[in-house]
Amino acid sequence: MAYQPIENYGIIGNMRTVALVGKHGSIDWYCFPYFDSPSIFGAILDDGKGGRFQICPVGDEVATKQLYWPETNVLITRFLSTDGVGEIEDFMPVGLSPEEGGRDQLVRRVRVVRGAVRFRLVCHPAFDYARGAHDTVIEKGGACFHSQSLSLGLASDVPLTRDDTGVTADFTLQEGEVASFILRPVDKDGCGAAPSTAETEDLFHRTVGFWRRWLSACTYHGRWREMVHRSALALKLLTFEPTGAIVAAPTCSLPEHVGGQRNWDYRYTWIRDAAFTIYALLRIGLMDEATAFMAWLDARCAEADRDAGLQIVYGIDGRRDLTEITLDHLEGYRGSRPVRIGNGAVDQLQLDIYGELMDSVYLYNKHASPISYQTWLNLRELLHYVAKNWQREDEGIWEVRGGRRHFVFSKLMCWVAMDRGLRLADQRAFPTDRAKWGAIRDEIFESLMKNGWSEKRQAFVQFYGSDWLDASSLLMPLVFFLAPSDPLTIKTLDAIRKPPDQGGLVSDGLVYRYNATHGIDGIQGDEGTFNVCTFWLVDALTRAGHRDPKLLDEARLIFERVLGYANHLGLFAEETGLRGEALGNFPQAFTHLAVISAAYNLNQELGKERSEGL
Repeated sequence: MAYQPIENYGIIGNMRTVALVGKHGSIDWYCFPYFDSPSIFGAILDDGKGGRFQICPVGDEVATKQLYWPETNVLITRFLSTDGVGEIEDFMPVGLSPEEGGRDQLVRRVRVVRGAVRFRLVCHPAFDYARGAHDTVIEKGGACFHSQSLSLGLASDVPLTRDDTGVTADFTLQEGEVASFILRPVDKDGCGAAPSTAETEDLFHRTVGFWRRWLSACTYHGRWREMVHRSALALKLLTFEPTGAIVAAPTCSLPEHVGGQRNWDYRYTWIRDAAFTIYALLRIGLMDEATAFMAWLDARCAEADRDAGLQIVYGIDGRRDLTEITLDHLEGYRGSRPVRIGNGAVDQLQLDIYGELMDSVYLYNKHASPISYQTWLNLRELLHYVAKNWQREDEGIWEVRGGRRHFVFSKLMCWVAMDRGLRLADQRAFPTDRAKWGAIRDEIFESLMKNGWSEKRQAFVQFYGSDWLDASSLLMPLVFFLAPSDPLTIKTLDAIRKPPDQGGLVSDGLVYRYNATHGIDGIQGDEGTFNVCTFWLVDALTRAGHRDPKLLDEARLIFERVLGYANHLGLFAEETGLRGEALGNFPQAFTHLAVISAAYNLNQELGKERSEGL
């Protein structure tokens, strides 16, 4: 079976893990019980031995469609043929009480709505990233798969047949008939009773009700509401409910360039995402999620080494060991090796994270709830660390593996850290050495103006002494380092907006994070445009458009153009390739956070324009 395009997938989940469901009816990625647990189905990383759970019609001439049940994360995959129309409802039950259990179930409900459809089921688990063997046992009401560390059961009334790696089944449904399959952990009692029609119907309605109730708390009602709502629903799926952490993406090693080496594990939580997460969630009224993530951040600050500072990335449970290894037995998506789990960037120095952290705390304190004094003491220690270390070279926002530099964005965010620390201290009358912090903030500012600006490029550049551009410079006006209409801001915007063959970073409105051919990141190969950077460009143009309506028009045009690169379900991967294909891990939280922020800010500015026009 050929690899599916990355954009052909949707996701379902329960705020502990997710499954990627393709338009071909196959679950090709599923880690259990958590996001960062070993995969059970991993065909997206090795079509031959990665494992899959597929249900699809038998026959070649079958058209497919995929959609979400309105305002939910319940996924419908529909198959249309001359013989009939069938569909699969995929979801993980949520909204159940602890006493009821059932939270770790994956439900696949197959129905035929017209005619008759013959289906083929293949369930071939491949435990522990296809490293672990398992035994398959057929039982009354289903089958059990027993590996050394985990046992799962597939419960159904449909008779299952054992084969070399799991089970198969062929079954035909007539119009109005339903067959249900529930995958769940099992114990000595086996796979359990097959689900009744009434039981799966109840799980379906309760899950739909949960998602609709949750989304009703969203306060955004402006333009592009459906995209904002889908982004919010995707972010909720990427939230690890037990701790409040949000994973950067639920997948690992999906390539930034097919056949290349830019294949990373994103199933962890980056400090960098903090400000963007808090900002986006607060903007659309999702206070509970913002508060939970803030509690996770607070715990990381409390345990930080005062001499070494924070790690840049942690496990969703707060663990610090994310040792990176390669899975050489897997061929990788369409041959993209190596397949990596863990993330070696955990040992990098990235000084920008303190700016994102302090900005998130500042926003939370201002718009949600006052922080505690103990939290302030923890933050104050981290700001002392920034004061001592801001002049160091580091690996920067893009986690380069080509050596440390004086990255402009890192210095910028050190300035943000000191600035927000001072603002927070003044807002709450917290004790600190204001004179010293103010002097360091000013020193960083002057260093950036002297060393970060290139007269040759007429723009802020990637690192001191270079003439290379970096899309992270788009954040300068967004963090209030420079005014959106400052001549230096506009010149930097002008430089970045040129096409790559003229030294810029923008191709048809889509933004590259930097020119990968310069080799700054120490990794061979090219990459696609970086979706979050495109939304940063929209934000920067929106703010500059307050003074120049033409820039506001351009912001709207780019925003609506890039929304067209979302997949059929409104989901974005990390990058967009030359043919408009999704690249990198999928879906990416960073991108969906940026969708929300850009939509909110652009909608507000367009509202002002309309009001002033009246």
